[in-house]
Amino acid sequence: MDLIAFKMLVGNKAKYYGLIFGVMFSTFLMAQQVSLFLGLMVRTCSTIGLVQEASIWVMDPSVRYFDEIKPLPDIDLYRVRGVEGVKWAVPFYKGTAVLKSGSVFQLVTVFGLDDTSLIGLPSQMVLGQAESIRAPNSLIMDEGGWKYIWPTDPFEINRSVEMNDHFVRIVGICDIPPSYASLPQVYTRYSEAVKLTPQGAHTLSYVLVDHEPGTDPAVVAQRIREKAGLLALTSNAFEWRTIWYFIEKTGIPINFGITVLLGFIVGAAIVGQTFYIFILENLMQFAALKAIGVSKGQILKMVLIQGALVGSMGYGLGMGLTALFFLVTKDLVALKGFTLYAPVMVGVGVCVGLIILGASFFSIRRVLVLDPAEVFRGP
Repeated sequence: MDLIAFKMLVGNKAKYYGLIFGVMFSTFLMAQQVSLFLGLMVRTCSTIGLVQEASIWVMDPSVRYFDEIKPLPDIDLYRVRGVEGVKWAVPFYKGTAVLKSGSVFQLVTVFGLDDTSLIGLPSQMVLGQAESIRAPNSLIMDEGGWKYIWPTDPFEINRSVEMNDHFVRIVGICDIPPSYASLPQVYTRYSEAVKLTPQGAHTLSYVLVDHEPGTDPAVVAQRIREKAGLLALTSNAFEWRTIWYFIEKTGIPINFGITVLLGFIVGAAIVGQTFYIFILENLMQFAALKAIGVSKGQILKMVLIQGALVGSMGYGLGMGLTALFFLVTKDLVALKGFTLYAPVMVGVGVCVGLIILGASFFSIRRVLVLDPAEVFRGP
C-alpha cells in the first residue's frame, strides 16, 4: 500500500510539485523571518555580550535598555568598589560623535574603556593591534563601520579623521557584531571618549563589575542595589532586560509576527487546496481500493504517507533555501551576524507538520465517506 500511495502521489507531477512548492515557500518564509527577528533582538544587546570580563553592569535605576543612558556621577564608581563581593569596578562610556573625513559626515557610536585595564576591548582584530588605543588620540573602528563609511577603500591603519573638532587616528579594525542602530562603532580610552563627545554634568555611562571568586554575581548585584542605590544586573539579566524592552515597547515583534503568520496561512492554504484537489482527482483509485476491501485505516495511512513525503521534501528544500540565503548574505554589513538558529528549524518543523496533518485530514474526509458504488455507477 505504501508503494501505491507513492505512485499515486508522483503520478500527477503538477500537483506533486505544487504541494512541495507550497511547503517549501511556507518553510522559507517562516524560518527566514523568525531568524531575522531573533538576530535583530541579539543585536540590541550585542555590546553587553562582548564585554566578557564583566559579570555585572551597574547603571542609573531609570535605565530600561542598553542604549538608554542616564549618566552617573563619578562618585558612584567608588561607591560600587566599596561593596562587599566586588572584585573590581571600572568605568564604561557610551556616546555618539560626528566623524568627518573629506566629504564624509557620519554619526558614530563611541565606547570609552577604562584607561588602565581596557576592560571591554574587542579581541577579534582584522587589522592592527587592539592595545594601540593606549596611544593619544587613537581609536579602533569596527569592520562594518569602515565598510559603511568607505565602501570602496581597503582597510588601513593610521587614517586621520576628525571627530567633534578633534583629530584622531584609526589605529585598528575590529570584528564585532553590528549594533541595533547599525551605526559605525569606535573604541577608545575613557579619557579620550569624554573629550570627543558633547558632555553634560556627568560622563559615566555604566560601571562594569566582576565578582569575587566563590560569590554569586546575582547576590553581589543585589548588594550593590542595596548599598549604592543603583540598578545592578548580571550581564545575562541586562541582555534580557534590553531584549524584553524591544519586544514589549516596539512594533518589531508584531511586524515579524504578521509575516510569519502569513507564511503559515499561505502555506496551509496552498497545501490544503492542492492536496484536496489531488484527492478528488484520485477518487476513482481510492474507491477501487475500498471496493476490494482496503480498510479506512489503511487509506488514512496512505494519505498520511503522501503528506509526510511532501512535507519532508518541502521542509528540506525550504530550510536549504533559508540556509543558502544567510550564507549568501553573510558578508553584507546589514545582515552580518544573522543566521539560521536550530530552535527555529525545530519550531518551523512543528508548524509544517501541523500544516500537513491539517491538509491530510481535511482532504481524507471526502474519501472516508465515499461509497465505492457511486464511483463505478454510470451517469
